Amino acid sequence: MAKITAAEVNKLRKTTGAGMMDCKKALVEADGDFEKAIEILRKKGQKVAAKRADRDSSEGAAIAKVSADNSKGVVISLNCETDFVAKNESFVALANDLADLALDFENKDSFLSAPFNGMTVTEKLTEQTGVIGEKIEIGSFEKLEAPFVGSYIHAGNKIATLVGLSASVDGSAQAAKDVAMQAAAMNPVALNEEGVDQSIIDKEIEIAKEQLRQEGKPEAMLDNIAKGKLNRFFKDNTLVNQAFIKDSKQSVAQYVKSVDSNLEVTGFQRVALG
Repeated sequence: MAKITAAEVNKLRKTTGAGMMDCKKALVEADGDFEKAIEILRKKGQKVAAKRADRDSSEGAAIAKVSADNSKGVVISLNCETDFVAKNESFVALANDLADLALDFENKDSFLSAPFNGMTVTEKLTEQTGVIGEKIEIGSFEKLEAPFVGSYIHAGNKIATLVGLSASVDGSAQAAKDVAMQAAAMNPVALNEEGVDQSIIDKEIEIAKEQLRQEGKPEAMLDNIAKGKLNRFFKDNTLVNQAFIKDSKQSVAQYVKSVDSNLEVTGFQRVALG
């Protein structure tokens, strides 16, 4: 039997993130073969992942990243089972490393197949499931491209947002951050009226009509009054029409135009956990 040194155990721990005792056991089982020990730890992860496949992974870390030229951004969530794991520094560091990588991929499937530290992203998640003992997976994966993209991550990594602006001008960085904070705080259903799904509009009109009926309003008046209520819904729930949280006297669209008269919000992405 090969003699297992503390240096070898530490090297395996740094490579895989597994605990010291798990690394030592893997090296003993592998008779000192480093690559075989890594494979043993991966297989352990696969077994744990299979056992926990039906577990709820609603905790985790939501991370937004933007390219160096601010032309594109990505927001992902690395999900786990408990808030205790979600707050772990190593877990958050892994989420940030994965988000950096995700910038180069167009969709979740290609990202999961991408190489990451000598294995694929999917294999890394399986490995970490074995290391941590909880179900670990990529939940959300959202991309955004625009002439200028900004981001915001709320304290605790529970909400992350991206916002696209129509141009890169003086003040774009602050404006994008402000609007990204708005999206995080106010959770709009769409960018503007045109972006609201018809099913949501139909539901809001029906709710408004039912409220008006209960108030005793004549049936002939319901359509017009309901449309007014719908406009209020758009004002409260679409990003560019919402009252700006830093100055409620103006809308988000008006705030952006105060930075530059031609500037507009072109899109946003929001990912929330918990």
